[in-house]
Amino acid sequence: MRRGRRLVMDIALWLGLCGWVVIDAGSSTKHWELLFGLTATTAAIAVSRRYPLVSLAIAMFAAFVVMGSFGGRVPIWEGFVLVAVGYLAGYRRPVAKPMLRVFAVVSVIAVPVALVWSKDGFASWGALLGVLVFAGVTPWLLGRYIRQREDMARDGWRRAEEMESRQRLIADRARLRERTRIASDMHDSLGHELSLIAVRAAALEVAGGLDEQQRQAAGELRQSAATATERLREIIGVLREDDAPTEPVHESIDELLDRTRASGVLIESSVDAPLDGEPQMVDRAAYRVVQESVTNVVKHAPGAAVTVRVTRSAGRTDVVVTNTAPPAGPLPGRASGKRGLIGLRERVRLVGGTLRAGPHDGGFEVSATLPHDAAPSEESPESQAAMDAEVGQSTSARELERARRDVRRSLIQAIVVPIGLFGLVVGISGAVFLVQWYRSELPGGDYDRIRIGQTRAEVASLLPDGQRIARPRAVEPPVPDGATCEYYGTERSVFNLNYEAYRLCFAEGRLVAKHVISEDEQRGDPDDPGGAGR
Repeated sequence: MRRGRRLVMDIALWLGLCGWVVIDAGSSTKHWELLFGLTATTAAIAVSRRYPLVSLAIAMFAAFVVMGSFGGRVPIWEGFVLVAVGYLAGYRRPVAKPMLRVFAVVSVIAVPVALVWSKDGFASWGALLGVLVFAGVTPWLLGRYIRQREDMARDGWRRAEEMESRQRLIADRARLRERTRIASDMHDSLGHELSLIAVRAAALEVAGGLDEQQRQAAGELRQSAATATERLREIIGVLREDDAPTEPVHESIDELLDRTRASGVLIESSVDAPLDGEPQMVDRAAYRVVQESVTNVVKHAPGAAVTVRVTRSAGRTDVVVTNTAPPAGPLPGRASGKRGLIGLRERVRLVGGTLRAGPHDGGFEVSATLPHDAAPSEESPESQAAMDAEVGQSTSARELERARRDVRRSLIQAIVVPIGLFGLVVGISGAVFLVQWYRSELPGGDYDRIRIGQTRAEVASLLPDGQRIARPRAVEPPVPDGATCEYYGTERSVFNLNYEAYRLCFAEGRLVAKHVISEDEQRGDPDDPGGAGR
């Protein structure tokens, strides 16, 4: 279906362009133009999808042929073909180097052919390059820009899906690592209690004053506690990762802060002692919040002062860790992966609490509210999105900025390159024109010394090296039969719009007519019977 739709679009474009060829070239006095235009248009559209640059080369060659035949004028149909094919080539083949090669080859080939084919020489070459720039290169750049915008949109959606998947994997791994920490805490606390139960049951089993049935019950209790301890060790061993970070068993928050101060970190703290009846999982969650927050300060804000507040009440524990801005700024090249914060969110969520983290007065603040008697809270979509964004925001932002920069560069090229090429063409053509203008001046005294009947060799020493390309817009006297006329300038100023030109006509190597051609009149030589007269 998609292939059929493409075929229909190509046929519609071909019919439209052929219609312009018939309308424009059908009334031309040069009958070959209609056939040539239909052939060039058909060939360009036929290969435009598989070989877009070949299609553009065909359109440029057609422009070159018709401009040479029409004296530098471009028919309307050729302009439409160039614009359409140039846009499609840019859209379907946005690579710049092949396009530059095609344009360079066409430009270089046009130079010698223009000098031989056209009587205007470099003027026709400059006109051809101007047409190719604005009708060929500019649409190509526009098509390239449109294609890059569409590619950026498609790549953006693809990158977004990849980043979302990768962020979720990273977040899930961080949560699993935190659950491994929790499992380790459970092993340390619950295993210790089960071991105590087993010891007390063993003591009860050998104590005096018990009958055989009671001793058997105590032995079964001891055996069950030992079995539970072993089962717990096996389960935790399966859950624990080899590279899962651990901390000293039963270390308190004050001990953690003392160890951190000993390493050189400036910490001001106010930590309430644990209350009776406070769940051990809440205490370990508070410990993890402080531990991860201080670790992040050491990694990403070296030298910053840290303030730790742990407030315990009958129903909850509040933890606030704040750091100032680092004196020397953050370490270069160290971007936080945010995995520690994801783990903290999971730890806090499992005890029914909430965690907040973000910039604060030039530094950073992490705060947690941990209730003592609450079930694990459900993970909301907003919380999940926030954690995913924390992991991949910097990477996706860099990718998006790079894509936007490429599209902006393409748009700038679509505007600047045609203007630059046009300026280059105008500059080269203008320089060539000025050189020919100044080298084609024939002083008035030398013109007066030239007489009818002299041979070309006799007057060669008086003539300039080149002829005048620009001529007055005037009706010239008839050219004598069998004669070839040469044109020379009468002055060096290029700012005089009503300039004059000398016309010398030679037949069989002898001067047969000489005239001064002006915007206002034509003056012939008094010795020239066929001249206009002085």
